[in-house]
Amino acid sequence: MPELGSGDPAPQFSLPAIDGSTFNMADVKGKRVILTFFRFSSCPLCNMRIRRIIQRWDEFSDDAVMVAVFDAKIGELQKRMKKHNAPFIVVADETYEQFTKNGVTKSFFKFMWGAMRSPLTLLQATLRGYVPLTMSISKLSTIPVDILIDEEGKIVEAHYCKDTADHLPLEKMIAFSHGA
Repeated sequence: MPELGSGDPAPQFSLPAIDGSTFNMADVKGKRVILTFFRFSSCPLCNMRIRRIIQRWDEFSDDAVMVAVFDAKIGELQKRMKKHNAPFIVVADETYEQFTKNGVTKSFFKFMWGAMRSPLTLLQATLRGYVPLTMSISKLSTIPVDILIDEEGKIVEAHYCKDTADHLPLEKMIAFSHGA
């Protein structure tokens, strides 16, 4: 599928959440939504990104919604996310269908570039116990996507990451959550 762009309607899906509920995108219309397609549940870079978002969560608007989508089975994702106690929605795309529908790509080169570009983050992740428990090239090569969605359910920005270490700056996500 082609990449999403500014002005496009937000992705619509219903996926199992780690709190045992089923999350439906239609339920958050009317709110600003930060949607990220992460990689797999034990991805060191993804876990460090989740940790950094949680560390700054009090700076985000209470009215905004964050949804983290992982390529994982729900039971595995629940187990991996326990150490985070994330204050936002974390869901499992067990079939990879939403990744495919929303233009998420795979690139072994971008995966390797991200790993080489972020050795300090990888070291920090390893020291925190975030060790990749997969050697599947298919899972390792998924490249994340950050999507900002307005109250009307339209995409304001879709950031297709340049590599596995690239994401929208947290400052931009925080400002967006406040309507900027």
